[in-house]
Amino acid sequence: MGKQFVQLEPVHRDFIQRQHIFFTASVAEQSRVNVSPKDGSSLRLLGPNAVAYMDRTGSGNETAAHLLADGRLTLMFCAFEEPPLILRLYGQGRVLHRGSQEYLEMLTAAFNGLETPGARHIIVLEIEMVQTSCGLGVPLFDFIEERHGLDRWAQSKGEEGLRQYRVQKNARSIDGLPTGLPEAQGIPVQEEVLLPK
Repeated sequence: MGKQFVQLEPVHRDFIQRQHIFFTASVAEQSRVNVSPKDGSSLRLLGPNAVAYMDRTGSGNETAAHLLADGRLTLMFCAFEEPPLILRLYGQGRVLHRGSQEYLEMLTAAFNGLETPGARHIIVLEIEMVQTSCGLGVPLFDFIEERHGLDRWAQSKGEEGLRQYRVQKNARSIDGLPTGLPEAQGIPVQEEVLLPK
């Protein structure tokens, strides 16, 4: 039986922090629905009604486009080990573009000033509702290890290669919606950030 909450409770926070993966869902009027897996270590709990995650350069930028056009965002976490549980966070999302003052402040406050290789922007979700459900239909999986291919790809591209890639691949959604990407608008991106060794 599903239950709704107005904020994250301690038991929800504990559950989220144990997850290796979560999923984002977003949509805008007359666009395709986007569902995307994200690395659990990219997420930060900001308070009872807010979370943020470091979004990395990839082949698409659907979430940013949908948030610019619509604002709605859902995050879903599933227990792939016992006990079963599905937890969804519903709310309004916003994009903190890399190099902006908001981004740098969030990077410092929530990520210890460290970017993941290929960081593109930080997504913040203001939570309006938390919902849990049984998760009895989710199969059991064993976690083996993290993949490091995206790290290696981003490092091999370098800053200029990533910038060019984002301009080419991340400026518009697959439905042609603008993503607000600063590089695509000719806005310089401040690079005063630290990358993990």
